[in-house]
Amino acid sequence: MIDNGPGMRTVSLPRGRHSLHTMPTSTGYEIRTDASYNWDGRKRGQTPFTVLQHTIAGTGNLQYENRNYRVREGETLLVLVPHNHRYWLEENGRWEFFWISMNGDEALRIHKAILATTGPILKLKPETIEHLADCSLRLISGGADAPGSASAIAYEAAMALFDDVFGSHPVLSLEYRTMQCVIDHIAANLDQPLPVGELAKVSGLSRAHFSRVFAASEGMPPAEFVMRRRLQRATKLLTKTADLSVKEVAIMSGFEDPNYFAKVFRRFFGASPTEFRTTGMYASVPAAS
Repeated sequence: MIDNGPGMRTVSLPRGRHSLHTMPTSTGYEIRTDASYNWDGRKRGQTPFTVLQHTIAGTGNLQYENRNYRVREGETLLVLVPHNHRYWLEENGRWEFFWISMNGDEALRIHKAILATTGPILKLKPETIEHLADCSLRLISGGADAPGSASAIAYEAAMALFDDVFGSHPVLSLEYRTMQCVIDHIAANLDQPLPVGELAKVSGLSRAHFSRVFAASEGMPPAEFVMRRRLQRATKLLTKTADLSVKEVAIMSGFEDPNYFAKVFRRFFGASPTEFRTTGMYASVPAAS
């Protein structure tokens, strides 16, 4: 990557109804020497994505919630957008780094679990850094030309990071995998009641501990996650199955009361289910990642 010199690639792939669970949004290698390099995590839009940025040389600054960090050579910064953070370079500074930004349910889930475990500054193994740099270079060099290959490379990078962080934290890794089982249970039973107590039983944890671990892993309480997944299913049914009535869509998405379904749907989308379907509107639910 260094031999090829600074460069970047913005990954802009056609939007469709088949969303992939891990997708890169941009990647690159830069050497910055001016204070115009300044990113505020609250001013980059409302579509969730993550930034994984490794410092090759020099030093940068990170303000994460209420704490300040110096991001030094050999350290890796990980942040979620939107979020209360800012990273920047001061006057007369120098920061050499490569980065990979990505979105998608799986990327967001993994990175949230890592942030909950380690915080925003990571000290990765040299082989992990080389692996991530190779993923970035492959995306820059043509690996992002098709959605499937771009997703595969981003997923590879996410898994390399996962193995580095959780390989030395078997207990935390077990809890993370337990949340995956709960998420699979939710996906398979969206048309059924899914109270938090039932989800806690699936996890094998106490209700209080389950709620804490789930929120740390997914960035939201279990009940909110279930609601957003129900709405995701509803949008798919409305746009892909014209033969189903709105009432049937509501029931298949886990809403026993069609009136309540319509009320919640309008709150999220600004349109009724019928309007959503007839206008051809297609929007994503705020991420339940």
